[in-house]
Formats: sequence, C-alpha cells, structure tokens
Amino acid sequence: MALPLFSDNMDDHERFLPPPYMTRIAMGRRPASRLLPMLLLGMPGLGGLATGACAQDVATSSAMPPNPSLFAAPVPPVVATGPLTFAPLVRQVGPAVVNIAVSQDNRSTTSHQPLPPSVKGTPFEHRFRERMRAHGEEMLGAGSGFLIDPSGVIVTNAHVVGGADLITVSLADGTEFPAHLVGSDDLTDIAVIQIHAPHPMPFVPWGDSRLVNIGDWIMAAGNPFGLGSSVTAGIVSARGRDIGTSPFDDFLQIDAPINPGNSGGPSFNLGGQVVAVNTAIVSPTGGSVGIGFGLPSEIVAPIVEELRHNGHIDRGWLGVTLADGPGHDGVQIVGIDRNGPAMKAHLHIGDVITAVNDEPIDTSRMLIRSIAAKRPRSTVVLHIRRRHDTLSLPACVGHRPDEDMED
Repeated sequence: MALPLFSDNMDDHERFLPPPYMTRIAMGRRPASRLLPMLLLGMPGLGGLATGACAQDVATSSAMPPNPSLFAAPVPPVVATGPLTFAPLVRQVGPAVVNIAVSQDNRSTTSHQPLPPSVKGTPFEHRFRERMRAHGEEMLGAGSGFLIDPSGVIVTNAHVVGGADLITVSLADGTEFPAHLVGSDDLTDIAVIQIHAPHPMPFVPWGDSRLVNIGDWIMAAGNPFGLGSSVTAGIVSARGRDIGTSPFDDFLQIDAPINPGNSGGPSFNLGGQVVAVNTAIVSPTGGSVGIGFGLPSEIVAPIVEELRHNGHIDRGWLGVTLADGPGHDGVQIVGIDRNGPAMKAHLHIGDVITAVNDEPIDTSRMLIRSIAAKRPRSTVVLHIRRRHDTLSLPACVGHRPDEDMED
C-alpha cells in the first residue's frame, strides 16, 4: 500500500508523493526546488528549441564532470582507531560549519505561518514560537552550511535559501553575518552563498566521494531542529541511491542521524574532508530513523565551482526519449524531439547510443548526465549502433529546457 510522502513545510499544504516518507530536511520552509518524478522515459521534450551555432571541434567537458584538482589529496584519518571518540575531528572541522536562518517578508498577508509539524514536541518549539512573535509577519526557516574558502564562500542546499529575502549566517562562536546568494541549481539542490568578514574564515576541503566505501565511518554536522551546531556519526549504508528528486540522483545513504535543519550541512570522512552534502531523509515521524541521504562531493564540487563563477548552471540537451536495454550495451532511442539536436544530427528512432566521445554509455541515466555536463553549442561525437552498422555521428548539444526531464 502506498504511503504518504510529506515535506517539512511551515504551511498547511502538505505534499503527498509515492513512498517512502521522503522529505527535504531544511526546517520550517517550503523547498525552492520541487520534487521531480523518478521516471524519465516516455516524457516528450520541448520541440523546436534553437540550438544556435555549434563548435567545430569535439567539445571538452565543462566544469560539471569531477575534476581531480577540486579535491584535496587523501589524508590519514584524524581518528585512526576505533574510533573511541570523534572529538579531535569535531575540533578540527566544527568552526567551518555554519547555521543558516532565512526570512521572507510576509507583511502583505494577514495570517501567520503555522508551527511546522517537525518542531512540535521538541525543545525548539518554545523558541520557535517566541521568534515568530518577535518577527511578526516574517516566515522563518533554518538550515545548515559549511565554509569552503577563507573569503566566506558557503555551500548549502538550494531549498534552504531559495526565495529568502534575508539570509543570516551564524558561526560556531555565535558571530552572525548577513549573506547574499551567489547562485543556485534546483536540479541538484545546491546553492552557494557569500558572507564578508573582516578576517579570513575557517574552511573545510572537499574529499573525493569516489573513494568512500559502504561501511566507512562518516560524521554529519549541522543545525537540527534549529537547536544549533550538532554532530552525529554513523556509517555509509549504500551508494548510488536514486530517490526520485531529479535525473541526477546519485546519493550516499548514511545512518548518521540527520533531522530537519541539517539540510545543507556537510558529512565528513575521518580525515576531515567533506564527502557529501546532507539533503534528504526518509521519515514517517519527521525525525531521523537512520536513513539519510547526502549528495556526494564528486557531483557537488564541480557544480559549486560553476556557480561561483557563473551564478547558474548551463546544461546540455539532446532532445531524445530513451529506454534502457536488458543488458549494459547502450541505450535505445525511442523518441526524438522535432527540430531538436538529435534530429539535426540525423539520429533515428531505434538507434542504440553506446558512447559519447570516448565515454561508454550503459544506461539512460549515464547518457543524461554525460550530455548535461556538456556546454550548450558544443559538439560531441555519438557512437551508435543502427541495426548491424556501427556509426559515429557529430551532434551539436542544445540548451536543456528548464522543465524538460528527458535528454
């Protein structure tokens, strides 16, 4: 029997989607990025989209693919045995973890926001009610983030800061700074904000999540239920989880307790490097049941770099509907958008795409990610199988429509 999936919104409009009880974990506000359906196939793209001029040479990957230079070199664990205690690790990384409070000017309405269900019965309930009374018609939310640069660059979730009129960042020592939004990406739920402090800020490096194994220790940090900086520990339960939020889902599942308000906070390996950004939980109660999801650094780090430099993400698009085959020898085209990049590249329904440039393609998800990582108006070489023939066709990558879920 299908069970309701509900969000942690502050308002009365609860969202019900297929099981199992999935919720974003920012506290007290509606996510800026809507939950997207997991099924990618059979959804027509937007036809007639102009692709513009196309580069003549085969394009290199954009800032989106993982770049080894983004990650710090592996380091010996701060906690080497047991561990009997995580205290040395907390002392090392704690100053770089921040709490984020957001407000939205709501004085044009006459109704106050109701108390979020996730807050009722917790130590934060009284504090939340007091803040609501003090701020009158403002809608408050709480989340987490972490500093990645001494200049004050902070990474968090897009649904933590999306739509905010005022963003306030609190450091571990209680110091507060106003912040402004640098850029956000709704499809991956990543945002970059900036504070300006009179001195260099403590920061934490990216670790390479590709080196994380199931069963490895992991420590999550953040601002659960708005109580303030907290840490929890657990292990990596699984890799590559698809929870149906976007075509780019590739989450680490962790059993370190994370709760509403932890959204946007970091998960660390034992070397003190960020290997995931806490994003969602499965919960029938609104609190942690030991199933949390973090977006791995191999996806987040290049997106953060793109947002820092451009403020947004431009993704490639091919204009096809795909179907996975029974094996792992490519993906079949079952639909082509009229006047889209695929049609202009003379691809046919029934063609099987086996590689993009020199990158083998096994699943439709791999193809979507590969094309999305290419810059619009760049050229890729598609290696295809058409009946008994093997062909290599150049294709000019289009610009991915905002609402389009196909490749």
